Amino acid sequence: GIARVYGLKNIQAEEMVEFSSGLKGMALNLEADNVGIVVFGNDKLIKEGDIVKRTGAIVDVPVGLELLGRVVDALGNPIDGKGPIKAKRARVGVKAPGIIPRIS
Repeated sequence: GIARVYGLKNIQAEEMVEFSSGLKGMALNLEADNVGIVVFGNDKLIKEGDIVKRTGAIVDVPVGLELLGRVVDALGNPIDGKGPIKAKRARVGVKAPGIIPRIS
């Protein structure tokens, strides 16, 4: 879901935030008086008046062949019980390569 958050000054687009419940989200819609946060998880855990903190980090996720056959959550954390994933990380907002560079 999307949460409307007021009072987050100088937040960056795609910056990770953390709600008081421990739930994480990503700043997406930056407006003059509020920020639209994409919630990574059960948005029913968020209540009006909850504290939301900036992390200062831009959202990134693991990428690469190490993810094949694995089950991960929205942030790339393994949820299949097979241990950690050792992969390089990339920002989620990076523009995809054009068609020609992707042809192998």
